[in-house]
Amino acid sequence: MPIIVKDFTWQQTQKELFISVPLKGAKACQSNVLCTEDYIKVNFPPFLFEFFPLSPIDVDKSSAKIGNGVILFTLHKQEPSIWDALSADNMEKEAMQKIREEAVARVQEKAKQDAEAKARRKRENEKYSLEVMMKIDEEERKQIETIKEEERRKASEELETFKAQQKIEEEQRRIQKEQQRKAEEKRKNAINKPTHSDHLKPQLRGKPVIISEKTVSEKVLPPTRKTGSIKIQFTPRVFPTALRESRLEEEEEWLQKQAAARRAINTDNLEIQDLKEEEKNPEWLKDKANKLFAVGDYLAAVEALNLGIRINDKIPGLYLNRSACHLKLRNLHKTIEDASKALELLTPPVPDNAAARLKAHVRRGTAFCELELYVQGLQDYEAALKIDPANPTLKCDAQKIRHIIQGSSSDQE
Repeated sequence: MPIIVKDFTWQQTQKELFISVPLKGAKACQSNVLCTEDYIKVNFPPFLFEFFPLSPIDVDKSSAKIGNGVILFTLHKQEPSIWDALSADNMEKEAMQKIREEAVARVQEKAKQDAEAKARRKRENEKYSLEVMMKIDEEERKQIETIKEEERRKASEELETFKAQQKIEEEQRRIQKEQQRKAEEKRKNAINKPTHSDHLKPQLRGKPVIISEKTVSEKVLPPTRKTGSIKIQFTPRVFPTALRESRLEEEEEWLQKQAAARRAINTDNLEIQDLKEEEKNPEWLKDKANKLFAVGDYLAAVEALNLGIRINDKIPGLYLNRSACHLKLRNLHKTIEDASKALELLTPPVPDNAAARLKAHVRRGTAFCELELYVQGLQDYEAALKIDPANPTLKCDAQKIRHIIQGSSSDQE
């Protein structure tokens, strides 16, 4: 049998109701709090506290804080008024049971709707991330195609230039050959033509005539051929077969589908050897994540940083940037983990890594404060102030956290 808590205290204003329920050893993770417009229940075995408000409660504006063995309710009244009692007297058991069942049903329905909405948002985020990645891949493919087209154009121009040069050299060789032929014919005519000495010296007829090399025109030699070079570049291919223009669109479509399927299933399952050369560079992935973060696509930025950490888990900047993404996505525990990992890698503390250490402390401290762990958050802000003591924003934030801690302490007293 549960122990019904009756030694609670309550206060009120025109708009708000404050209830303090003592539960020894109560913790947030162990207590079950149920709050609806007409029913409040706290179940902390073996303790049980419940009451039926005299007037409807505004659940969206109400809150409950658990700590130091006490549960503090701050309830907003839908209609401002001063209550004579906390709950209605002489309520029948059947009516009370009906209110309990309706309250549980509403809470379950709201939890179901929240779960469906969360799942829907997750699917939309995944779909959007996939579309962004496909868009980026498409832009990269277009850039590659533009580079290929430019290389093909340059190669065509070089080939045309080479052909024109060959044609000019061929024409020069033809002219040289023609000049040599004419010179040879002229030399033969000069040998066969009779001279005046042939009539004066008939005794020399029939004897071989010795002709000096000077009497024969020198043979014209062709000029030395000019040297040249042709640059040949081969585009890397995924497929083992030769590139065919008729199969180009089919190959590109297949590659896009494979990349989209791998990213849709899970980026962590990608094999390193399947990645492009630039995707194997953690710094390139870090820059890509920065661009995605700048446009507000934090999920895609996290995926890029996850891949970078898989490739090299010793770069503190990857963890530091991922903590910023998780902070934007309200993944507070992951923010704390990544900031702590970045601080582990940013050792020893030197002036070169002071800016990175300051960011890590501020992000971890912010996450602690969002989780209402103000003492731990203040410790990180004080560590950041040691790095940059003159920072006015850090001083202001640290002072606000001190006020919150002091206010909580005075409330508990």
